[in-house]
Amino acid sequence: MKKRRKSLFTLLFAAILAISIITSQNHQILASSIGKDTLTMITSPDYPPFEYYENQGSTRKIVGFDIDIANYIAKELGFKLEIMETDFGGLIPALQANRADFAMASMNPTPERKQNVDFSLIYYQGRDTIIADKNSKITKLEDLAGKRLGVQLGTTQEQSAKKMAAKLPGLEIKLLSKAPEMIQEIKSGRIDAVILGEIVAQGFTQSNPELGFYALPPENEEAGGSAIAFPKNSPLVVPFNKVLQKMIDNGDLDKLKKQRIATIKDTLTQTPVVTKKGLNVDLRRIIPDIPFILQGIPISLMFTVLSLFFGLIWGTLLSLFKITGIKALTWFANAYTSVFRGTPMLLQLALVYYATPQLTGYNIPALQAGVLTFTLNSGAYMSETIRGGIQSVDKGQTEAALSMGVPYHLMMWDIIIPQALKNILPALVNETIGLLKDSALVSTLGMVEILRSAQIVGANKYIYFEPLLFAGLIYYILVMSLTFSASALERRLRLSE
Repeated sequence: MKKRRKSLFTLLFAAILAISIITSQNHQILASSIGKDTLTMITSPDYPPFEYYENQGSTRKIVGFDIDIANYIAKELGFKLEIMETDFGGLIPALQANRADFAMASMNPTPERKQNVDFSLIYYQGRDTIIADKNSKITKLEDLAGKRLGVQLGTTQEQSAKKMAAKLPGLEIKLLSKAPEMIQEIKSGRIDAVILGEIVAQGFTQSNPELGFYALPPENEEAGGSAIAFPKNSPLVVPFNKVLQKMIDNGDLDKLKKQRIATIKDTLTQTPVVTKKGLNVDLRRIIPDIPFILQGIPISLMFTVLSLFFGLIWGTLLSLFKITGIKALTWFANAYTSVFRGTPMLLQLALVYYATPQLTGYNIPALQAGVLTFTLNSGAYMSETIRGGIQSVDKGQTEAALSMGVPYHLMMWDIIIPQALKNILPALVNETIGLLKDSALVSTLGMVEILRSAQIVGANKYIYFEPLLFAGLIYYILVMSLTFSASALERRLRLSE
């Protein structure tokens, strides 16, 4: 009997050891195929309950149904998980630039997207719904005839809406970038209804009691559901599919979904909503999230200060190129200024961030990409301002310095440029203010600055005006502080005249 028990124990131990060895070998093979032990996931955390920020005071943490799935898969495959963020439109470019190993953002595997990335099997199949004012009497698909319908740009709802427009006479489609903006357009009366997923629609209607949602029949939905996106020919597709199928079969996927939906409902019920006429603004709803929004201030200021510092240096060099008399340098400076002043900064930001890894092989971080783009852009503008300031200095000072044998570079550094900067101080302050407000553009790279923080709070609580008004107040205080400081410095400089 003892020998039998001992034999069974030995066999059990051997089986466990064999499984461990095989699992370890599989992980080593997979890890070697991608060259690392940490998987990078990229998402757009503004679509609760799938992906959103969990705000606990000043703590920032991306959570959601998609995040729960990613953590489960990473643990099963023996990897650590790192999460990056960007706008929804930047997910596929990030995968194409190999900035992330996979993307999850409730993304539908449309034929157009399949041309650029690979997809896993479907892990969530939801239903589309119509959201409209309860007094609009829009309760079914046929009621949209002759109405204005809002859909999110680049989604399968956009494709569904175009098919509806071919069948429903007078249906007008308006494309919008974010779900909160779509809801606000209904409340403003610019559109009559929007199409959103059922779970998301429940959150918006709970926070906006004047709105109702009505499920569309399955035959009017775009087939596909939500899937995980990968770079083309990624070795992760097969192992991810195996884990996803396991989660579906053992019920873990459904458990995670129910837990996350319950969490969102509990969060919404903690803040009762009172319907009012007009904007229905209640700043009390964002009081717990104010520390989260305030955390965006250092990032905005950091981008502004670094961009101003390096932009001032680069702008000064460009201005000297323009007045040096050397044709090659003058041509370069004028052409450079023409390009950077003639194209949008958002385009420049996207090119620097997404094109640099593909052109150079260097995976430039979002911080460096933002500062570099802002520096290159502001340098082009400041070069003209500085050039005007240099040329405003009396020519007699240049002639006097040269006649005394002062070298040209010392003359410019010690005599001309200080006076020029003093003359153009108001223009430099305006450029600084512009940089501070333009820092909101770095949110497209996944940096959570002031405006992005406010948008995240709005998305989490399915509201619009309150967080944006608070963000506007922060910007106003910062700009006024900067203006007051510049005025004090200008008065002090005038005392020396």
